[in-house]
Amino acid sequence: MSGPGAAAEVFDVVIVGGAVVGSAAAYFLATRLPRGARVVLLERDPTYANCATARSVASIRHQFSTPENIRLSMFGTTFLRDAARLLEVDGEAPALGFVERGYLFLATDAGRDVLAANHRLQRAEGADVALLSPAQLRQRLPWLHTDDLAAGSLGLSGEGWLDGHALMHALRRKAVSLGVQVRRARAQALRVRSGRVVAVELADGTALGCGHVINAAGTGATALARSAGIELPVRARKRCVYRFRSPEPAPGCPLVIDPTGLYFRPEGDGFLCGIAPPGHDDPDQDPEAGEFDVPLEVFERDLWPLLAARVPGFEAARLLGAWAGHYDVNLLDHNAILGPHPALPNLLFANGFSGHGLQQAPAAGRALAEWVADGHSHSLDLGALGWQRVVDGRPLRELNVV
Repeated sequence: MSGPGAAAEVFDVVIVGGAVVGSAAAYFLATRLPRGARVVLLERDPTYANCATARSVASIRHQFSTPENIRLSMFGTTFLRDAARLLEVDGEAPALGFVERGYLFLATDAGRDVLAANHRLQRAEGADVALLSPAQLRQRLPWLHTDDLAAGSLGLSGEGWLDGHALMHALRRKAVSLGVQVRRARAQALRVRSGRVVAVELADGTALGCGHVINAAGTGATALARSAGIELPVRARKRCVYRFRSPEPAPGCPLVIDPTGLYFRPEGDGFLCGIAPPGHDDPDQDPEAGEFDVPLEVFERDLWPLLAARVPGFEAARLLGAWAGHYDVNLLDHNAILGPHPALPNLLFANGFSGHGLQQAPAAGRALAEWVADGHSHSLDLGALGWQRVVDGRPLRELNVV
């Protein structure tokens, strides 16, 4: 390649987006590609202050309604349990603080059949989950109000929460130790020629030649895809997390998903909570996010009554703080778009995780590495998450959106 804008360097793989999904891809590529392969991870903000990973509730669950999501997250658990060994660098093992306390999905009569159907699928996929009656819930969690409930589905192992920031940095640090380059750069456009991406153009005017490109740019992925003539149905959506303290200790508290959409879990000496906006499938009720402002009045007006109704001891809850983050939401079906685009086979996507990116990053990273190294993803059957459903307009609906 020569002439104006010619690529100054050529890499086997250019990864755009250095948060947890991009870092996972970098790690798995480093373990799969031949020694000497050139892989570069591009990140526009090395502080990661506003990335979804840093602003998430950093949890992992197996309780989904689609097999692919269950498989992705179950591998995530397997990876987390062995991460201290896998991601050790120079004798230093990362401390990820993985707490296996489980998710608890609660259902009234109206939601019991769906909960039971999801439970059967999860068990068939190997998830360690229990379907509990209200009496069993009261026995396990006496602080929980159950009079209006018909059932609850509790993860007995493999589900919980962790230090997501530590996981992201551990993946990237290990990848660097294996030869991956990390650069601060903003990918501005993809250069396409003869049905392939041949270079990634950077905001500083330089370009990087490439054998493959992985778009793991989170909420910036749509603009990057559009530069190659691809319309990615992913948009940024704001989600707020509130931290509170209560005299109610709630011993053994898992991450609770209330029938109202409220969720809460322990964090240090307090709790985190939040709720999806009403009508999250409606763009008018869930508009595209552009800022990180937190409406603090939502806690007292909306969340506090729901918390007190489910845990009477939370009547005395006191708000300690809050933050907002941006989900990269797939507007088609709230599931990840994973793998190569049919029109550009060397352009791989890992976008639209809709809040599940942290927990599914290890499996997504491994799948991306397999596509690059072997031409197809084979460790897990993830074909339903590919681009074809987007091209055909066939949503893969996930019922358990939190």
